[in-house]
Amino acid sequence: MNRYTAPVRDMKFALYDVIEADKLYAKLGIEHAQRDLLDAVMEEAARFNETVLAPLNSVGDEHGCEFDKATGSVKTPPGYKEAYAQFVEGGWTALTAPEQFGGQALPESFGATLKEMIDAACLSWGNYPLLSHGATEALKHHGEAWQQEVFLKPIISGQWTGTMCLTEPHCGSDLGLLKTKAEPQADGTYAITGTKIFITGGEHDLTDNIVHLVLARLPDAPAGTKGISLFLVPKLRTARDGSVGERNAVRCGSIEHKMGIHGSATCVMNFDGAEGYLIGQPNKGLNAMFTMMNSARLAVGLQGLALIDRSYQNALAYARDRLQGRSLGGAKNPDKPADPLIVHPDIRRMLLTCKSLGEGGRLLALHAATLVDVLERSSDETERKDADTLLGFLTPIVKGMLTEWGNECAYHALQVFGGHGYVREWGMEQLARDARITTIYEGTTGIQALDLLGRKTMQLQGAGLQMFLKMVQEFCTSHAKDESLTEFVLPLAEVARQWGELTMEVGKKAMGNAEEVGAASVDYLFYSGYVALAYWWARAVAAAEAGDHPASFKAAKRETARFYFARILPRTQAHAAAMRSGADNLLGLDAAHFDS
Repeated sequence: MNRYTAPVRDMKFALYDVIEADKLYAKLGIEHAQRDLLDAVMEEAARFNETVLAPLNSVGDEHGCEFDKATGSVKTPPGYKEAYAQFVEGGWTALTAPEQFGGQALPESFGATLKEMIDAACLSWGNYPLLSHGATEALKHHGEAWQQEVFLKPIISGQWTGTMCLTEPHCGSDLGLLKTKAEPQADGTYAITGTKIFITGGEHDLTDNIVHLVLARLPDAPAGTKGISLFLVPKLRTARDGSVGERNAVRCGSIEHKMGIHGSATCVMNFDGAEGYLIGQPNKGLNAMFTMMNSARLAVGLQGLALIDRSYQNALAYARDRLQGRSLGGAKNPDKPADPLIVHPDIRRMLLTCKSLGEGGRLLALHAATLVDVLERSSDETERKDADTLLGFLTPIVKGMLTEWGNECAYHALQVFGGHGYVREWGMEQLARDARITTIYEGTTGIQALDLLGRKTMQLQGAGLQMFLKMVQEFCTSHAKDESLTEFVLPLAEVARQWGELTMEVGKKAMGNAEEVGAASVDYLFYSGYVALAYWWARAVAAAEAGDHPASFKAAKRETARFYFARILPRTQAHAAAMRSGADNLLGLDAAHFDS
């Protein structure tokens, strides 16, 4: 009973009216990215996701993946393989890939709209092409010419898929502890031996060959992260001339039984002297892997956004249809035995929370994606450098906050359904279970927070933050005399000012006690996310008023922005107070006394 309709109208509003991506595409010389073509592609993407993928969401949850212990093979849920074949036939795997490798070279920011649709339609299915996109990025930027010819092209065509193999049983995010070995062979290949866990799409039946990107250590590698190299290990032995041979010495040992995303195969992968090829330079594997990982982090942020939208759509439909109680202000439907849920203030609180975080989050995500376009396509070196800095700053915010909000909104939407939300047939409890992983894989919220405050802000002396604050200041200055925006501009300017001050305060404390960074980081991440959305909501209202939109559309944007500024943005003050409280209240209790 859980449905999905692609929010094409709001996607177009966000992409063209607010972000003004079409102007950016023209500036970057993406000549074929014309509005009529993009609109047609978006409409077809909506049709595919609504009719082919969305019906598979509950199927994948109910059936899950099947693991054959005797062969190490994995069978995906009914309909997954057929849907993937249609996906490949439609050319969707190549949408944003470079033309020289068989891609269509459409902008990454436009591709983000397709990604959101896929994950809202069927998150588990969407995990298979997600990692292929990450492998594409790694090989595109770090692979040798022959590797791009032999491996990248089949991945882009959808003939093969890719994975990212980092985590091992004894180490999670601390990659400096990994033990997988890579032994050089006389023919220039490497024998890869070790076990990797939590490998999404490590084994499946969608394609014959799967290209694993594996972190491992050379025999003479230094300890820690400085001794990590990246290797390309295909499921089927693949020679430099592209010829495919027998099964490589890599095998799925088991699949995880998980809380959610049952249709996504999460594998334990055993490499037993598997033939592989070095990608990039020895002991520089993290450089290449982070290219893949940052792509995946933005993609997981889009997963959070997708779940916000699907949760909201179904909660809204239920709230309009379900009769429950009477409005405290008097019956709204006196000819019926009760009023619909949507008349009640608390139901509206939950719905508007989902709407404001979802539509604002879409702008945040698309802005980050446009920076990828600038970074990859601009001919101006300074422009590319600035885009890289701002993208680095925004990536942990996009990943961390959109996934946190995805969990929050799945909770609110389930709550709107009441007891029916807890029953499987309505599909809301699946969304809540599926959402939970998004704050964990590709780096937990805590890791995103440390990256944002510790690395992207403190270590880089606030370079990305200053860029974003400059954007806010320019917007506020240019609209200072616009009375229709005063209610948004003034609080936005104030909270942005406080953002800068808080950053300085935490930085000064950290000079005396490094633990202050860890103590403040998650609150800093949330604070940053809420301010970023305030900026985009102010811009959304300005764009709606300036555009040729129905009065109802303009009113909806303004009222949702008012809700956000009045009821969501004040959360920043609680996070500010927590940051200012310091690290002592977290570290004062002796570890041995936690159970006292």
